[in-house]
Amino acid sequence: MMMNAAILKLRHYCAYQERCHTEVREKGRELGLRGDELENAIAHLVEENFLNEERYAIAFAGGKFRMQQWGRKKITMALKQRQVSVYCIKKALADIGEEDYGKTLLALAGRKYRSLSAEKPPKRQYKTLQFLLQRGFEYDLARDAIEEIAKMEA
Repeated sequence: MMMNAAILKLRHYCAYQERCHTEVREKGRELGLRGDELENAIAHLVEENFLNEERYAIAFAGGKFRMQQWGRKKITMALKQRQVSVYCIKKALADIGEEDYGKTLLALAGRKYRSLSAEKPPKRQYKTLQFLLQRGFEYDLARDAIEEIAKMEA
């Protein structure tokens, strides 16, 4: 495939939704780009602002937090898996407001805790904690949220 046609396809690919360098590199290979050709195409997309890792990280983190209610740890792991830089990950996490984060954690913990009403309190708290850790929330914050909910329920 001609270089220009491939770049055009990559432009459309990036314009459709935010992408990380890893996804674009993969798509470039699918289109037959290799080595310097691929790196030049990526540099071109960055220059034209079709590809912006910081913007991608912020959009990704915000989306996963708002839509799927992931915690910071799970978001960080997912971004690292996509080889996003530590700087961009920090920037993306800073974009999630502390107040929203706390409210989401409390709401999730409350929902899960109430759904386990048949369990005895220790098991109920343990299962709620496991659920929150699986969602990527920090241990200390999850622990505090569960204690707060257990007090309200008592």
